[in-house]
Amino acid sequence: MGGYAPMSLQHPTSPAERAYRKVSWRLLPVLFTAYILAYIDRVNVGFAKLAMKEEPWFSDAVFATGSGIFFIGYLLFEIPGNLLMHRLGARVWITRIMVSWGVVSSLCGLVSSAPAFYSMRFLLGVAEAGFFPGIILYLTSWYPQRHRARMVAAFMTAVAFAGVIGSPLSGWILEKASAWKGAEAWQWLFILEGIPSILFGLALPLLLCDGPDKAEWLTDEERDALKHDMAADQAALAAQGRVRHSVSGALSASGVWLCAFIYFCFTIGLYGVSFWLPQIVESTVTTDKSAIGLYAAIPWLCAVPAMVLFGRNSDRKGERRWHILLAALAGCAAFLMAGSSKAGPVAMIALLSVGTMSVMSVVSTFWSIPPLMLTGRAAAAGIALINSLGNLGGYFSPELFAWLKGQYGLGGGLTAVGCFLALGGILTFTGTRKIQARVDAPSEPVGESSR
Repeated sequence: MGGYAPMSLQHPTSPAERAYRKVSWRLLPVLFTAYILAYIDRVNVGFAKLAMKEEPWFSDAVFATGSGIFFIGYLLFEIPGNLLMHRLGARVWITRIMVSWGVVSSLCGLVSSAPAFYSMRFLLGVAEAGFFPGIILYLTSWYPQRHRARMVAAFMTAVAFAGVIGSPLSGWILEKASAWKGAEAWQWLFILEGIPSILFGLALPLLLCDGPDKAEWLTDEERDALKHDMAADQAALAAQGRVRHSVSGALSASGVWLCAFIYFCFTIGLYGVSFWLPQIVESTVTTDKSAIGLYAAIPWLCAVPAMVLFGRNSDRKGERRWHILLAALAGCAAFLMAGSSKAGPVAMIALLSVGTMSVMSVVSTFWSIPPLMLTGRAAAAGIALINSLGNLGGYFSPELFAWLKGQYGLGGGLTAVGCFLALGGILTFTGTRKIQARVDAPSEPVGESSR
């Protein structure tokens, strides 16, 4: 499972190296699996649409609103959810999130009208609120800045793996479960894909711990070395100034609001791919539902190694802005070419693969920037604010894509996705220079304290 492979510590000798290796093997597979399940339940509506379009109450407009309204519920409860996780700990709060979203996701299979569909998608956003920023916050308690791009990239390859796993699975369910036991295939899609989240959520208290102090699988020496590195990392950031510690400080910081808008641009690209990829494949490659699932998995499969290598190179060079800009421009070019040409099936899948690789590499590397400004409760509130406001792109994206599709065909939506991706890359490059300087500043190497 290359997506969550730990750092390249072939022969860890220092206590810090041993500690990071243990943390990576113990926690990343759990977080990785949880995010796969979360993302499948969030975007499987894109596959459900292939069968739901036969329902008299369903349409492209209903799909766009139902897909996007998830993010309104997400927005309203994101910050309080993350503050509660900061207080209650990951074991309790992530368990609550997973079980509740699994239940709501399965209940989406029972809707029979547009208002009911909107309501359940809204509740799904409420249930999942706090999960992603909570994990980002959780990782900051285990890894210092120099490791975060690759660790976040390893965690976020779950999104790509969700496409690799969820696309063929969803296509297979739609193909095999039609009219099974009196229910439609799209109903079984929601019901069956929600159950694993419930079961895995119930197991989380046995799999996670709330921080290094409670990690019984670390030796005292390893725990002390890890805590020393984290303290040194925070002290270095504080010494450089402008690091926010309070909730009010985070919510008033211009850099936090800039990051929220940048992430908004990126999520338009992310959810333009996530929600519409099955329909793009159906329109340009094949109409066979099982085959759609297999073809739609290809871009996500390509994104897995790209994200890992991209994050590793960004950490190795200690650089974020150029990495994000160049990847965003490459993705923009791929989406523009896919939207403006009459590409054949092979070329279309290739272009969508390049675009997806770029989107996922940009998004995962972006999340190494906000912790440079924030710590403690400020990190809980600020990361949640960035994620919740940024994810409004997930609301805006399907509405924009649906409107442009009606006006100009799929090419209009793909062009918009590419332009917003490029805008986010340009704003990152021009607007986060001072934040990036904190990465470039010299600091004590990880593990130095234990030598």
